[in-house]
Amino acid sequence: MSEEIEDVLDAVGPRLRALRRQRGSTLAELAVKTGISESTLSRLESGQRRANLELLLPLARAYDVPLDDLVGAPRTGDPRIHLHPIHRHGMTFIPLTRRPGGVHAYKMLIPSRNEPAEPTPQTHSGYEWLYVLNGRLRLVLAEQDLILPPGEAAEFDTTQPHWLGSADGRAVELLILFGLQGERVHVRPRTP
Repeated sequence: MSEEIEDVLDAVGPRLRALRRQRGSTLAELAVKTGISESTLSRLESGQRRANLELLLPLARAYDVPLDDLVGAPRTGDPRIHLHPIHRHGMTFIPLTRRPGGVHAYKMLIPSRNEPAEPTPQTHSGYEWLYVLNGRLRLVLAEQDLILPPGEAAEFDTTQPHWLGSADGRAVELLILFGLQGERVHVRPRTP
């Protein structure tokens, strides 16, 4: 085995440990999620066990990261990013960030409809910042019912009941930055 491959494999364990700690997971929680025993996970992280596809694939799924990120594979020189849209609640979310933890960026597409949808407010932990690119967004936030045209932004605590939809039935495109509770996005203009 070449020295370069040895170096890549030696770095997998510390990378796995750092990722697990960054996610705030225990070995026991990860074992339940992946079906890999705690002792095997511990040996992987400490470098006492060599990584193989049988172990890395369930870990990549559990962490929701590409396999290349787990092994630290070098870039192939192809600058293209292969985005994988997520379809939920009749909307499309395109993840723009791939790193674990921290603030996540999404492009969100709300399709056109014959009639505007009826709001069904939801809550979850976190903090959201959004920016309307195209269309007119209807944001229902607790007792407020707001219309945001292109170029307008909003930020809110997602533990408040909220709903996003089209204000007029036409398609809406927006950017969303979402962080865990307490992580807020601060966008400030530069001062001369």
